[in-house]
Amino acid sequence: MEFKSITAATGPSASGGYSQAVEVSGARRLLFVSGQIPVDTNGSVPGRFEDQARVAWKNIEKQLIAADMTLANIVKHTTFLADRKYRDVNGEIRRETLGALSPALTVVIAEIYDEDWLLEIEAIAAG
Repeated sequence: MEFKSITAATGPSASGGYSQAVEVSGARRLLFVSGQIPVDTNGSVPGRFEDQARVAWKNIEKQLIAADMTLANIVKHTTFLADRKYRDVNGEIRRETLGALSPALTVVIAEIYDEDWLLEIEAIAAG
């Protein structure tokens, strides 16, 4: 399987560790990960945004592992933020989590299902 980052020469360039588009060739299966929330295995929700973001990413990683995949299989993810003020730290945590990986990305400012949650992250992976 091969991932290819694509940016149209006539469109805006991506900045901040993501791709404008990702082409996947040779994939045999797709995994659609539902929005993962910042609730840990004990049912706790951390108070700080940074901790919630790390928990949500860990929950995505757990779903990927259950499907015999890793974070490297993510081709697209969408992050829903409860407030615009979290966008910078959200980007920092995403880059910390994904490293050199640069899947396609969308960030939406939205009301989140539970008022204690400051974000929710969904992902599409290919394997």
